[in-house]
Amino acid sequence: MNRADTWSDRLAGVDAPALEAALDEDGFALMPRLFEPDVCRALAAAYADERHFRSRVVMARHGFGRGEYRYFAYPLPEPVASLRSALYPRLRGIANRWNAAMGLEVRYPPQHAGFLEQCHRAGQTRPTPLLLQYGPGDYNCLHQDLYGEHVFPLQAAVLLSEPGRDFDGGEFVLTEQRPRMQSRPMVVPLRQGDAVVFAVNQRPVQGTRGSYRVTLRHGVSRVRHGQRHTLGVIFHDAT
Repeated sequence: MNRADTWSDRLAGVDAPALEAALDEDGFALMPRLFEPDVCRALAAAYADERHFRSRVVMARHGFGRGEYRYFAYPLPEPVASLRSALYPRLRGIANRWNAAMGLEVRYPPQHAGFLEQCHRAGQTRPTPLLLQYGPGDYNCLHQDLYGEHVFPLQAAVLLSEPGRDFDGGEFVLTEQRPRMQSRPMVVPLRQGDAVVFAVNQRPVQGTRGSYRVTLRHGVSRVRHGQRHTLGVIFHDAT
């Protein structure tokens, strides 16, 4: 059995109706214990090896917060490549349904390779999966990961460190802005190996007069002690 089959089998155990219901209700959904601790540790340790990456971003230089991250280079390492390919088809139906509800004509092909072909034809050829590293005092400002014309409306993050042991603070935070209302904050509880799937930009919400759009942003609160590593899985590539 190859690695892609392994991830397909693992994701097959995810409660798909519950995942979809959570995304519709709150714009995010948890997948507990998606990564084993040894996989988390190996990925976090890979941050120091520049051979895996195409670029490094120091957040303070750009007003993004404090901390840093590296974008992976192609070919993506395991398990990042297989997870990206295996998770996309399980989110595609939600993405297409959301676009239809928001009156958007864009529909996504069945497999991730087909979607990447669309990105690459449009000049979005740089891989976007990334590793993020935070130390004491570091944080990530609220933002959206939009990298070009072609945007898949869902993404995932996997916490590679264990709260309370490797670090304190550093909560994953989402905000949702509804029309004519103040922003709603949401703190997502994550343990080592847990994944959260969440909206990249906008999602539909059913109102009394039909669906309307709400806008989400995500970030990380200040790390008080220790070191926090996260894997980010974005399905569209960048210009």
